[in-house]
Amino acid sequence: MTPPPNAPADTDALDTAEAAEADLTAADLTAADVAWELDDLLDGTTTDDLMARAAKVTDEVAAARGTVGDLDAAGLATLMHRLGDLHDLLGRAGSYVGLRLAENSVDPERGAAMANLSEAATELSTKLVFFELEWAAVPDEQAEALLADPALDFCAHHLRTMRRYRDHLMSEAEEQVLTETSVSGAAAWVRLFDEQTSAIEVAMPESSPGGARTASLEEGLSLLQHPDRAVRADAAEAVSDALEPGLRTRAYIYNTLLLDKSVQDRLRSYPSWLSSRNLANEASDESVAALIEAVVARYDLPRRWYSLKAQVLGLDRLADYDRSASVAESDRKVGWSEASSLVIDAYDSFSPRLAGIVREFIDGNWIDAPVRSGKRPGAFCAYTVASHHPYLLLNWTGSNRDVLTLAHELGHGIHAYLARPQGIFAQDTPLTMAETASVFGEAVTNNALLAQLDDPNERFALLASTLEDSIATVFRQVAMSRFEAACHTHRRDVGELSVDDFGNHWADTQTELLGDTVEVTDGYRNWWSYVPHFMATPGYVYAYAFGQLLALSVYARYQAEGEAFVPSYLDMLAAGGSKSPEDLAAMVGCDLTDPGFWDAGLDIVAGQLDAAEAAARAAGRLS
Repeated sequence: MTPPPNAPADTDALDTAEAAEADLTAADLTAADVAWELDDLLDGTTTDDLMARAAKVTDEVAAARGTVGDLDAAGLATLMHRLGDLHDLLGRAGSYVGLRLAENSVDPERGAAMANLSEAATELSTKLVFFELEWAAVPDEQAEALLADPALDFCAHHLRTMRRYRDHLMSEAEEQVLTETSVSGAAAWVRLFDEQTSAIEVAMPESSPGGARTASLEEGLSLLQHPDRAVRADAAEAVSDALEPGLRTRAYIYNTLLLDKSVQDRLRSYPSWLSSRNLANEASDESVAALIEAVVARYDLPRRWYSLKAQVLGLDRLADYDRSASVAESDRKVGWSEASSLVIDAYDSFSPRLAGIVREFIDGNWIDAPVRSGKRPGAFCAYTVASHHPYLLLNWTGSNRDVLTLAHELGHGIHAYLARPQGIFAQDTPLTMAETASVFGEAVTNNALLAQLDDPNERFALLASTLEDSIATVFRQVAMSRFEAACHTHRRDVGELSVDDFGNHWADTQTELLGDTVEVTDGYRNWWSYVPHFMATPGYVYAYAFGQLLALSVYARYQAEGEAFVPSYLDMLAAGGSKSPEDLAAMVGCDLTDPGFWDAGLDIVAGQLDAAEAAARAAGRLS
């Protein structure tokens, strides 16, 4: 049969449609079109205008100098409302500039904007140093009488926590000097570190999907989940090679930050390198030490899993680059559309209200997902200010891990969103509580997905992923905390650390965790050098273990109580940081004062390990 005259044109149209479909698929797999819109942060104005308004409010607040101790509850409430207005203005401007810098940390124009804003904000903050000092000087009886007044309910917990720093404050002149120099001190070194790590490029090996090419650090690290061991080994070597050129610079940055913190701690009379972080977290040194000791005492759990995983993968022993290897029988990439639908459905299975908030994040352009050159590595949720909504930053590579990262960061986002009515002084929680909603969101997603799976191999893969999340968040983070402790102690007791010193402390604390179940390779000794938490928020990482174990306990209560549990959980999230961690946990039936609380959480992880081992046997993955 003779083709009709228009056949060639139809063929061309078909080719065009197929090409468009391929482009659409590629865009979905890379989340290329998922970008946030930040202009709403400026509220129809500019950062310059916001800072000008902030300067006027600062002068108004500064007029109260010398009077704080004489204010009644109404007067103190008026002053706190103006301080709240100031924090909102500075928060909007700072969030806008900071998030733009996170999009491209190596852009000099964005870096300059961040520096200019930080300097201006610091100048304003210096004028208000008096407030914390005068409030700390108010006698306890007078302070408690003031805080009992309903007029101060919106900031009472914040004002109480401020008074806990009384023993660590200096004179006003000294505090002003430290505030003025903060921009050129630790903050400047942290910014340099961010620029250094954002510029790291990995020469991807020929064995990687897509072949030899240059990629971001995030893409290189994502290959550690690849089912092919040769790909993992090549990727690990490529990452190690990529970390090498700037290693001495990052080591110098860390040394400088270690010294800076030791000086700050000495001037403020903190008894240990971790005490200031514990105070900010509303946790005692003793309770944090008990958490870390409880986790270290159960290092047998990750060692048992890695021995099991070696059997599943057919290896005599894992290498460090095998720990994240997928145990799934296929390495399927997940597109943004599928991932967002999965996470929405998972949250909906727990609470339709939370699913609605997730849709707002996705449909409202509150998420920036694609990997880009110069973009800050990792993922985070930016709370911004209580009068606005949060934003999420991801680096989407289409892995199954990315789906859980989305669920995790959305947990943070939901927490921030629900706590907005608490206002600028009570929206944020201490770091110890900050991971509760994120880990809970992961657990909800994991269990919703598990309920859909019948295939034994798929069930094993998901249970293994769940367990590995717990191991990474509890045990690995505690090992990282012990690395930090070793570095801070070394800097204070011995002096500046060499690159080898850092590598030795990293290898020692990792080997302590892994025992003889995992080989720590030479290249891995320098992988401490891309972790931002060590630089920007020293002492942060133990909060991951705290949050994970708390969240697992919270999720266990949900499993026991069912739908009746949901309202109390939402109430806890909505409370933000308006209560102490103990009081917040009590809202969902958890007792953080119970000496056995951490052991009970670790028993839940042991149960996850038992379930993963049973699933491996059911799937025929063990002999």
